[in-house]
Amino acid sequence: MVLKSTVVQTTPFEGQKPGTSGLRKKVKVFMEKNYTENFIQSIFNALGDKTRGATLIVGGDGRYFSTQAVKIIIRIAAANEVKKLIIGQLGNISTPAVSALIRSNKTQGGIILTASHNPGGIRNDFGIKFNIESGAPAPDSFTDLIYEHSKTIKEYKIVPDLDCDVSVLGLQKFEVGGRSFEVEVIDPTLNYVKLMKEIFDFAKLKQLIRGTDHRKPFNILIDSMNAVTGVYVRKIFVECLEASPDTNVRRIIPLDNFGEIHPDPNLTYAKELVDKLKENPSYDFGAAFDGDGDRNMILGKNAFFVTPSDSLAVIADNLECIPYFQKNGVRGFARSMPTAAAVDRVAKALNKEIFEVPTGWKYFCNLMDAGRLSLCGEESFGTGSDHIREKDGIWAVLAWLSIIHHKNQSVEEIMKAHWAKYGRNYFTRYDYEECEGDKAKAMMDDLEKRVDSGELVGKSFDGAEKTYKVKLTDNFSYTDPIDNSKAVKQGLRIIFEDGSRLIYRLSGTGSSGATIRLYVESFEEKNIEKDAQEQLKPLVLIALSISKLKEYTGRDAPTVIT
Repeated sequence: MVLKSTVVQTTPFEGQKPGTSGLRKKVKVFMEKNYTENFIQSIFNALGDKTRGATLIVGGDGRYFSTQAVKIIIRIAAANEVKKLIIGQLGNISTPAVSALIRSNKTQGGIILTASHNPGGIRNDFGIKFNIESGAPAPDSFTDLIYEHSKTIKEYKIVPDLDCDVSVLGLQKFEVGGRSFEVEVIDPTLNYVKLMKEIFDFAKLKQLIRGTDHRKPFNILIDSMNAVTGVYVRKIFVECLEASPDTNVRRIIPLDNFGEIHPDPNLTYAKELVDKLKENPSYDFGAAFDGDGDRNMILGKNAFFVTPSDSLAVIADNLECIPYFQKNGVRGFARSMPTAAAVDRVAKALNKEIFEVPTGWKYFCNLMDAGRLSLCGEESFGTGSDHIREKDGIWAVLAWLSIIHHKNQSVEEIMKAHWAKYGRNYFTRYDYEECEGDKAKAMMDDLEKRVDSGELVGKSFDGAEKTYKVKLTDNFSYTDPIDNSKAVKQGLRIIFEDGSRLIYRLSGTGSSGATIRLYVESFEEKNIEKDAQEQLKPLVLIALSISKLKEYTGRDAPTVIT
């Protein structure tokens, strides 16, 4: 049967501007007639001549509306003369695995269906993002082009009668208007597991988890939060490393609403995991992943919490125990601007370059492609290396287990030894989610005026045991050292003379309302074992006072404290 493509007339929708991680809206918005079709066609319009004859990866975290979106993508891709789509079974592939597939198959890019750590289900969020041929999230120049096309779109091309069963593995061929079009449905884990086996020593990791004659088993609890990493966790931790499917892993069956939980691996939304480690001291290690598998949280015995900033620094200080870095060497390190500067101290000790970039993984990727960056991370629970061009939750956990095997120490022992060597960057983040947009913007506008004017510079603020004097205020900007592209207005910074920092940002990853993020950091060389919230409370109070957050938003407390 020869299938025919048709042209459907449409009109633009307002607000199809991708954020730092693609376009995210409520599911019901994507379900509006022509809404998803418009955005997918805008991606192909932005690709231009690269669309014709292209091979693309398609997959996502399996959240509600993914099945319908995959069907739309297949039909529009066929009409736009894409040659082949490689799709994960049931449309599911983790974000790190999509990046790996793009790179190993040398495709022209990939479409990822995810709203990352945002809730799923018909009442919640959906998202679409495009990754380029390097496997990296599309840069601003490309997402801006998508947005421009979305504002002027008048029609989209589609093959309405093309039906493709993505539940069955294998290659399916179609004839569309005299052209060949292929869809290959793959096991989403195979390529990724192969890559992890090339990076890490699975024999040693298996010894760690199973134990040996000289070492008792290391008892882990891995939580996939009912999201896409479940299939990867089963394959890697249960099948390859022989962890127990009953006691070492939990919530590993992906659900389209994530079991009505918020799949965000932090102390608030992964509280079930935290509680289980506190209730059962036989567990040595815990980890959780988000909806699409690019974020991770690391916990030690009794739920000892490792901040993402500290996690990045510890991994940086111990890369020599990972075969991938033994083979390829270690280049520079990088962190997002709000991330605490713990890794900077490691970079200085190891004589490595250190880069401070805006929030958004795409800002790391040019540095990786130029061979100047091996390891990077964000305080928002993202850690990764140059093996792919996305942050990678499972990779981070395997890195930690490799370090634990190498050092033969607990998570807490490793962390405290690190602080003793380098000092401690105390860090916390307060998230005020779904604030009224106008009030949040008014607060940030007022604070920006005071930051830009310099009126806070030189002022002193009393804390519990010391006075904090403002040294510098600015709105962070960044010039990429590789291509000289610029990113401006990336976060309001108040930096004190002792190096302590307050940072304020409006987040661009939610689908409704506005999220104000407040970041607080203070370095202590000797006073390293206090509770972080207790240590930082004076600075938090100063931050709230300076910003007038309660006056503007009416909020007495944050939604999430990290």
